[in-house]
Amino acid sequence: MNIHEHQAKALLKSFGAPVAEGVAIYSADEAADAAKSLPGPLYVVKSQIHAGGRGKGKFKELGPDAKGGVRLAKSIDDVVAHAKEMLGNTLVTKQTGPAGKQVNRLYIEDGADIARELYLSLLVDRTTGRVAFVVSTEGGMDIEAVAEETPDKIISLSIDPDAGVTASDVKALSDALALTGEARNDATKLFPILYKAFTETDMSLLEVNPLIVMDNGRLRVLDAKVSFDNNAAFRHADLAPLRDMSEEDEKEIEASKFDLAYVALDGNIGCMVNGAGLAMSTMDIIKLYGAEPANFLDVGGGATTEKVTAAFKIITADPAVEGILVNIFGGIMRCDVIAEGVIAAVKEVGLKVPLVVRLEGTRVKEGKEILDKSGLNVISADDLDDAAQKIVTAVKNA
Repeated sequence: MNIHEHQAKALLKSFGAPVAEGVAIYSADEAADAAKSLPGPLYVVKSQIHAGGRGKGKFKELGPDAKGGVRLAKSIDDVVAHAKEMLGNTLVTKQTGPAGKQVNRLYIEDGADIARELYLSLLVDRTTGRVAFVVSTEGGMDIEAVAEETPDKIISLSIDPDAGVTASDVKALSDALALTGEARNDATKLFPILYKAFTETDMSLLEVNPLIVMDNGRLRVLDAKVSFDNNAAFRHADLAPLRDMSEEDEKEIEASKFDLAYVALDGNIGCMVNGAGLAMSTMDIIKLYGAEPANFLDVGGGATTEKVTAAFKIITADPAVEGILVNIFGGIMRCDVIAEGVIAAVKEVGLKVPLVVRLEGTRVKEGKEILDKSGLNVISADDLDDAAQKIVTAVKNA
């Protein structure tokens, strides 16, 4: 689960991290009062969407010369003007895709005098099985570009879960960020605070870009991006209200109701597969034969007929889908259950695009018989390679 910047900062502040004062608003009418509640005289008006690159983004409705999704304001009147221009409009960034995201809330924040911009994040390092700090002196920039062009400027440090953030860890991170004076003193408190927030709330990502050194030498979290591990959501009922469903794909929301692993993509071939690895392979081979997957969808190992029906309905609800590939290797998952779910879904929503089904494994004979006797226009495939070729050909000839 992703949350907005203002929510992430409030959470980090509750753990003791240094953040600026700020107010979230949902209408331009709230802008003036929000700004008046802050010290000023410099304010920052920030679009709140679940995407990076907001500062360099452009609003669809405002033309190429308009300012981006993060703006400085030197007066309360400027804050109000920016709020009126930004709220309700569509911000397009490098992470939103061309469709962009509508800005439904803003964060009005007190400004800061910046001496240096640094990069800091925490994530789970799969190679060590530990939480790791990733830091760089090149903050405020596209960290992917830094990694590509100057990888030596990115330092990673895994944390021993038994010891936590030690004095030697703090020294190593402070040295990597070239911190001195007050900033170095602040780091002794900040790094353990961020680690505690990450681990105690089961985050999967905490990114501070930039972490700034202000003119007075102190550290401040200037931006914050937080994602939580959905598998740990049962432990954090208090975090559930932070979810903003308006930022999520409607099909992904529907899939979550049935415990389906679904991610919407930009292609034209809908996929229903059991197992994440098999799903990835299915998407790869679709691309190999010249088409693009419309989704990642893993129905899991113990799916019921109802769950499969829901999955099929979600796929067919996507207007971009021009063909569907069902690829099931039955271990725990039974092929006859998949067949029954596909038939139930087709009877309910209809079948307007080509459908290729590849079944193998547990009760495969029964599954194929169910499909054969259904009267559906189903194209049967013998293996994954055969299935991918058949669905791509069927879509091209449709």
